[in-house]
Amino acid sequence: MPVPPQTSPWWDKDRHRDRQPFLRQRAGITRAVRGWFAAQGFVEVETGILQVSPGNETHLHALRADLPGGNGDVACYLRTSPEFACKKLLAAGEAKIVEFAKVFRGREDSSLHLTEFTMLEWYRANAPYEAVMGDCIAVIAQAAEAAGTKRFSFRGKTLDPLKPPQRLTVAEAFERFAGIDLLATIEGAHGNRDALAAQASGKTQISADDDWSDIFSKILTEHVEPRLGEGALTILHEYPSPEAALARSKVGDPRVAERFEIYGCGVELANGFGELTDAAEQRRRFMSAMDEKERRYGERYPLDEDFLTALTQMPPASGVALGFDRLVMLASGATRLEQVVWAPS
Repeated sequence: MPVPPQTSPWWDKDRHRDRQPFLRQRAGITRAVRGWFAAQGFVEVETGILQVSPGNETHLHALRADLPGGNGDVACYLRTSPEFACKKLLAAGEAKIVEFAKVFRGREDSSLHLTEFTMLEWYRANAPYEAVMGDCIAVIAQAAEAAGTKRFSFRGKTLDPLKPPQRLTVAEAFERFAGIDLLATIEGAHGNRDALAAQASGKTQISADDDWSDIFSKILTEHVEPRLGEGALTILHEYPSPEAALARSKVGDPRVAERFEIYGCGVELANGFGELTDAAEQRRRFMSAMDEKERRYGERYPLDEDFLTALTQMPPASGVALGFDRLVMLASGATRLEQVVWAPS
């Protein structure tokens, strides 16, 4: 299929005609996924796009949208995820919720990233994180069936989306694909930078300024992710504690957290947690991440104090965020995200 010149606007008739089959697939997948969640008893919610805090991860870059006020502008951000608002709804008493959320992230416009994209996010109160893992596999199967395909293909990799997924812990994946004993570099909830650097020497470029997480990310990106999701989906779980984000630690092994990601054809599709409900620990993680963000990028984001208060009332829960545009791209056979977005920026 010829690619229209990218100087033409997305609403150019020729360009739209080329994208139209993929967009029709998107509409069908959306209907099927919505129907699946409704059949499972989920309530579809809508949360606000403007937030006082866009999220508190070191490498997450938000877009500001300050509001004019009587005493000066009120600092706001476009959300990078509906997570904080959804967890407040769990604290309010909702038990099974799902949202098709428009989210925004800066510095992420690439072949697999858009500044504005659709995140499908859902939560189950009083459920283990294996439950939302299972949801992910079912949702991906729904997308494949709606698209009428039994094969996902992307950049030379293929998989059967209906085949039982492969499960690997992060430690197993690092050992198998990079020859690194990852858990030997973790002490409690902290990573030993020099221990990981020694094992990673010769396997990636390491700079003096790289910390444990930087080296971890390089090995993951260069050696592990390209090998995931071939033949079948891969569930990569038990993330190391320094990468726990908003996930709780695994009972009996504080070196790892109840965090997982799902990959198809080397593409990350979903990121889920057994949710942390310890507000003091979550505050500590946020502050640590913001200190590092300020050191690296010269900026920091405020904490959402209402969210931290809500955590004290939130039930045990599990949740996951799935990149809906990426899923549609794989299910429809598109080769670029732009082909499956109705009105690309």
